[in-house]
Amino acid sequence: MKIGNIQIGLYYKPFIIAEMSGNHNQSLDRALEIVEAAAIAGAHALKLQTYTPDTMTLDVKEGEFFIDNKDSLWQGKSLYELYEEAHTPWEWHEPIMKRANELGMLCFSTPFDETAVEFLEELNMLTYKIASFENTHLPLIKKVASTGKPMIVSTGMASVSELDETVQAIRDAGCEQFILLKCTSTYPATPENSNVLTIPHMRKLFNCEVGLSDHTMGIGASVAAVAHGATVIEKHFTLNRADGGVDSAFSMEPEEMKHLVAETERAWQSLGDVKYGSSVAEKGSSAFRRSLYIAEDMKRGDVLNEKNLRIIRPGLGLLPKYYYIVLGRKVNKNLKKGTPLNWEVIS
Repeated sequence: MKIGNIQIGLYYKPFIIAEMSGNHNQSLDRALEIVEAAAIAGAHALKLQTYTPDTMTLDVKEGEFFIDNKDSLWQGKSLYELYEEAHTPWEWHEPIMKRANELGMLCFSTPFDETAVEFLEELNMLTYKIASFENTHLPLIKKVASTGKPMIVSTGMASVSELDETVQAIRDAGCEQFILLKCTSTYPATPENSNVLTIPHMRKLFNCEVGLSDHTMGIGASVAAVAHGATVIEKHFTLNRADGGVDSAFSMEPEEMKHLVAETERAWQSLGDVKYGSSVAEKGSSAFRRSLYIAEDMKRGDVLNEKNLRIIRPGLGLLPKYYYIVLGRKVNKNLKKGTPLNWEVIS
């Protein structure tokens, strides 16, 4: 499939998405710096999130609307306060998209409700991303799919039956160009919970492109995902984790993004095909395999033995498997030390 001018699939290098999320820390200047850093690092696309606190939740600071989990990065905030801090002002979308496009990157967003879809359509969005926490929001998914644009859907927490409903809703709305991202919805995620072996199974099950929305630290899970057929990698991205921000703790810095782009491409290049025997690149190396060589000067009629016949490098003589077959045979001509043995000189 294709998004903008970029082909996505097993025969193309991995499509790398830098997710800005709330790492702009409510500064447009910083947001534009993030765009520039992502482009320099080699990311192919920058992703935004389009919502307001009021489109996400209610302004309630107690009960299930309050984060009271000591293991959460956002402990002590209400959901409304978190989304107020993290949201990207809608008037920033156009300048951010413009800068990304100027730098040769695609730019798209995750809408979190129907009003966001309508707003993004006015900006001629190339593609849409559905977040894990919205992957069962079928009314939103149908509205996005009905735009006719390609879709990317994170699959965090979703069961097979829920994903089947999501995929069916996408296809029923006329969208056949979509990508599912294996995702673990913990922040940060651990490699042990990443389960990238799901990727080839998901590809076969839903007959679509599959990638990884990676919340682990480092690049190991992403490289492993590409080795198992991921064609898209999404990573949260910031300028410097030390700067803080709602998502900074599990976000990738510019140098790390450079490594991600380079190493996932190397992983993809290394997949190749199922192949045995010498490759074209290995042809020259064949000379350095072991083979049978005359180890002492010999005269016609001399008998090959363990002293005058050795298995050594280089590989221009008979294969080592013939060693015991030729021992005890006579040579039919004078041979100098260092002569590769061949059948023509054996009586």
